[in-house]
Amino acid sequence: MDQMDQMDQKKTIMHIEDNFDNRMLIRRLLQSDGYDVLEAENATNALKILQTTRPDLILMDINMPDIDGYTLTNYLKNQETTANIPILAITANVMRGDREKTFAAGCDGYIEKPIDIDDFLERIAWYTRRAD
Repeated sequence: MDQMDQMDQKKTIMHIEDNFDNRMLIRRLLQSDGYDVLEAENATNALKILQTTRPDLILMDINMPDIDGYTLTNYLKNQETTANIPILAITANVMRGDREKTFAAGCDGYIEKPIDIDDFLERIAWYTRRAD
């Protein structure tokens, strides 16, 4: 595939987040930047979607009601079909040690809430290019 074909190919990003308002904000940002967006409101729903779809990047909320983002990330990184998908934690967990805990679970990156929109989109672009 040449570089022009890669540029024309839309990247798909899965956002796993239990808060509707947060999902709506991220969806609007990503779609306005040209990404296709898959959404899951919890880990159980995300696992169902991942049975049939391979996103280019996963945005992972850490604090979810059914299975937390640490556990889900660790699980996905240990599955052959999802191990190579980059996962970015998007979290309000910003206390000492929280960042390290996300990396220990297998996350490839860490974005603090509330997000900085410009920085957020730059990081998304970097990780989706890296996935090529």
